[in-house]
Amino acid sequence: MDRIQLLRYLDDLLEAARFKDYCPNGLQVEGRAEVSRVVCGVTASLALIDAAIAHGADTLLVHHGWFWRGEDGRVTGMRRARIARVLAHDINLIAYHLPLDAHPELGNNAQLARVLGLQPRGTAGDQGLLWHGEPAQAASADELAARFGRILGRGVLCVGGDGRPVRRVAWCTGGAQGMFEQAIDLGVDLYLSGEISEQTTHLARESGVAYLAAGHHATERYGIRALGEHLAGTCGVQVDFVDIDNPA
Repeated sequence: MDRIQLLRYLDDLLEAARFKDYCPNGLQVEGRAEVSRVVCGVTASLALIDAAIAHGADTLLVHHGWFWRGEDGRVTGMRRARIARVLAHDINLIAYHLPLDAHPELGNNAQLARVLGLQPRGTAGDQGLLWHGEPAQAASADELAARFGRILGRGVLCVGGDGRPVRRVAWCTGGAQGMFEQAIDLGVDLYLSGEISEQTTHLARESGVAYLAAGHHATERYGIRALGEHLAGTCGVQVDFVDIDNPA
């Protein structure tokens, strides 16, 4: 498949142009013009780049790419090592951040809901990134934390709450602890994200709404995998998902 065709397809599918993001979405590093083998993963780390090279990939498709707003733009150290490896092997680096979080079927929020058995009822917040709905059945916050931990294969931290049964939940994958107050305003019993900040604990205790921190990486493994599977099924390219373990 031609690289330009692939990029147009992905941009349209994920509606990339409508998002205000912290990084460029789409092609970040230009490689081969013809795309036939794609490796997808969460973050364009050196380990994932090396995995792409080992798989003979011409394209690396990720959720967390490079060139974040506010970063030091000098090509030195770790940044130089990553860029040098991609350029040396003529690999395309393609990244979609918020567009992949928000997609109604393939996105991180949608896929996390599928994996955890959450029933979405709507979206709210900036750019529709805050999702809300119900769990498969009412349970305590601690019970849900234990259940989700078994599914995700990692410990889920539960803080705050007032012991009420959880019937309404809100969630946003990754580092979305800053949306907690918006979730509380929706009238939910529990909010789930990947990361937690110091002030999050006090907000959870004082509001009575439980907060679950399930891991940034753990909550964002599923969107990029679903996107890769979609490409394999529709665009005639070979796709391999590589999960580089990350406890954060």
